[in-house]
This record gives sequence, structure tokens and C-alpha cells, in this order.
Amino acid sequence: MSIVIDGATLSVDEVAAIARQREAVSLSREAEAAIHKARAYVEKKLEKGEAIYGLTTGFGKFQDTFVTPDNAKRLQYNLIISHACAMGDPLSDDVARAMLALRINAVAKGYSGIKLSTVQTMMNMLNLGVTPVVPSKGSLGASGDLALLAHMTMPMIGEGEAFYGGERMNGRAAMEMAGIPVIELESKEGLALINGTQAMCAIGALVLYDATVLAKTADVLAAMCCEAQLGIRKAFDPKIQSVRGHRGQIESASNLMKLLKDSKLAADSNPDKVQDAYSVRCTPQIHGGSREAMRYVRNLLTREINAATDNPLIFVDEDEVISGGNFHGQPVAIALDTLGIAIAEFANVSERRLERLVNPALSNGLPAFLSMEGGLNNGMMIMQYVAASMVSENKIYAHPASVDSIPSSANQEDHVSMGTTAAHTARLIVDNARRVLALELLAECQALSLRGAELMAPATRAVFDCVRAAGVPVVDGDIFLQPEILKCEALIADGSVCAAAEAVCGRLL
Repeated sequence: MSIVIDGATLSVDEVAAIARQREAVSLSREAEAAIHKARAYVEKKLEKGEAIYGLTTGFGKFQDTFVTPDNAKRLQYNLIISHACAMGDPLSDDVARAMLALRINAVAKGYSGIKLSTVQTMMNMLNLGVTPVVPSKGSLGASGDLALLAHMTMPMIGEGEAFYGGERMNGRAAMEMAGIPVIELESKEGLALINGTQAMCAIGALVLYDATVLAKTADVLAAMCCEAQLGIRKAFDPKIQSVRGHRGQIESASNLMKLLKDSKLAADSNPDKVQDAYSVRCTPQIHGGSREAMRYVRNLLTREINAATDNPLIFVDEDEVISGGNFHGQPVAIALDTLGIAIAEFANVSERRLERLVNPALSNGLPAFLSMEGGLNNGMMIMQYVAASMVSENKIYAHPASVDSIPSSANQEDHVSMGTTAAHTARLIVDNARRVLALELLAECQALSLRGAELMAPATRAVFDCVRAAGVPVVDGDIFLQPEILKCEALIADGSVCAAAEAVCGRLL
């Protein structure tokens, strides 16, 4: 089985499967026909010698320079090698693979004028494991992710670098070892490969995929904190959520009610208090706000990864080649800034829940810093410091990149989106948020050991047992905590925490 790419229906989950599970890809017959049709039109225009941007002219500021047909291949080659000047560490393997998949999907719509054989080369790279080395820094996200996509293209023409068989090597060597012939790009093809938002969308789609797992995990941990705090679950009653009507809030509250069913620690009422602190009581509202933002981002990214984003675009039936601006990343930039803010809030409230567990003034009777022999032992005191550090770091990363702009190409490209910067910072935020949640999970298991794990709800107890089965111990005295935190992080990252809960309470929203 392979994921069929048709230019219209690719999902965020399918992007993740191609990028991470290395699912094979193929083209739909309709996409093949559309690609053939657009290419035939381009070749017809070239025969007539018409001046068309990117086909028979230079690029950007050089748009007024006519290039003769006999120099067409050289023009496309020069475009790629001159634009491949990005800097920084390479993008991760999954992001580079996602870029290839998204570029295939964009040109599969049939508005780009690229040859089918060129598209097949990209599919062969995905299916046979040739991953371009793409430096991470250098995109303004305006005329597309030009520099990064140029590096993605380099191995196709026998240049640049690629990973193959776990080794980094010359791009031509990687292609030869995989048995994929390198190609010569013809008119319009270089521009069709590098004009677009595929770098920011590749990073953004994978961040959104991870954030979706994180959203459910955050609900699981909030339920465990509610138990450790002897919380009042009545705050999650569906009647409260329905009179406000926000879907994200309703989903989060539904999860909490499922997770806390039959708990002997969290009850509908508590004679010792009327209500919990906001970090517990307002979980549906806080998590729900992030979920609403993530839904907007998913809808926008799903449209964008199925969009034609290069320039010029070819409309065969209308006999037009139109130069426009679909490569401009502003819609994606704003969405990814929003995504970063939404994810940061999961970490913000997680750190507050952690503080309530380790602070004896706020923990409803738990020992200071969850240490069984405080004073001699420091317990989990510094874990809250670490969480606070990452939460504060996220506040810097959450500054919106999309409000910035800087002119380029001699002021021809005088407004840019900085969408790839927004994608990078969203990635940093989700990594930090997962680590903060890991710290919370470790503290919750310690607190619930002290409360009595046998009193937990069946669903949260399954998570507790999952953590203990991974070798995370009850902490009797001071130990080296970092390895245990990393175990908790791994359980969150691979979905084990959610899977353990869902095996008992059913699918979480």
C-alpha cells in the first residue's frame, strides 16, 4: 500500500506517516494527466517564443531580462545552485521528507508546468530513502521557502548533499547508490520546485501532529493532578461547558470526566473546600482555548498543503500564464504563530500544576517537594525550577514572527511573512512543552504513590502503571532524576501515556 498523492486530499496525518513511518507514495492517474497537460502547454508556449516570467525571463529583479530558449536549462540550473545558500544545522530527516511530499502534492495539481519524470524523481527519493540535506536557516517565507527548497532540489540535479543509508554524502553519490538517475531541469521546472511554502508547512504540519498528541496528554495529566490535589471534578460537568459552547472546552471536559470516572481521590464535592485553583478547575477552558486555535491551524494547513503555491501559475483551459503571489507565506505564518502560542499554554498551566504538587502550602497535605524525608532530601524541588525555565523560554519563542518583515530582491519583494521562522519557534515550543509535561507526570506519579494509587480512577491508574512499568521508581530519597524525567518524556512522545488511558476509558477527543 502507498499513500496516493492527488494534489487535493493530502492530510496532516498522511504527511506525518510519509515523513516518519516512511510510507510509500504514488501519484493518482488524475494527477499524472494534469501534470502532462500543463507541461504540454508550457512547451507550446516556448515554441512560440513568448516572454513569460520564469520561463523565458530571469527571476525577481531580473524579470525584465529575456533568456533565449537555448539557455533554458542553464537558467534553471543557475536558479537552483544560486539559491541553495541556506545556513545552519540541517532540518531533521522527517521535515526534509515532508518537504518532498508536499512539493510533489503541490505540483500534482497541474498548475506548475513541471515534467512528470521530474515528479517521479522526487517520489523515487521518498520511496528509496534519499533525503536531501536542507540547512534550517535562510527563508523569509515570501517568494516561498526559496533557499531551503533549492537545497531540497540539489540532489535531483547531482549537486548538494543527501542522507542515504544513514550516511551523509554528496547528492549525486546518494542518487547513484539508490539507483535514481539525476535530471536536467527544463524551462519553468526550477521555479516550480522552489516557489512555495513547503518548508514552513512541513515543519508546521509535524508540529501540529505532535501538538495534537500533546493536547490529549495534557488532559490526562490534568486529571492525574486533580486526583493528587483531591480536586472537585464537578467543575468538568458537561452542563457547564454546554452553556458556553466552545467545542475545544467541551472536548477537554469530556476527556476529564472519562479519565476521572470511579476515582476515589477526585470527587464531585469536597467538604474541605468549595472549589479548586484555576490551574485545576479551569482546565477545560485553558486547554480548550488551545484546542480551538489548533483546529484553526489544522484547517488552514490542510488547505495550504493542497494548494498551488508556485509562480507563475498555468491555466491551460483559459490559455493563461498568470504571475501572482500564492508563494507568500502570510496565512501560514499567522497560523503557526498562533500554534506556538496555543502550545505554550499547555506548558504554562502544566508548570502551575507542578507547583501545586511540590509546594506544601498548595498541595492539600502532600509533603514538601514530594520528599518523604525533607531537609535531608530535596525531593522534586528543582524540577519546578526547570519547568519554569522552559515556560519562560517559550514566552520568548511565542513572540509572533509574522508581524516582522524585511525587504529583499532590491525591494521587488518588499514584504515577507517570516513563516518559516514561525514554524521553527513553534517546534521549539512543542519540544519544551513536552518536557514540562514530563516533569509534571513524574511529580504526579510520586504524589499519587503517596496518596495511594489504589484510589485512582481506572484510566489514570493505567497511566500510573505504564510509568512504573517503564522503570520509573517511587522516589524514597534523593536520586539522579533526569533519567526518570527522560523516561516520562519518551512515554509522552510515543503516545504511550494516551494509549494507556484510552485502553481503559475509550478514545479521548
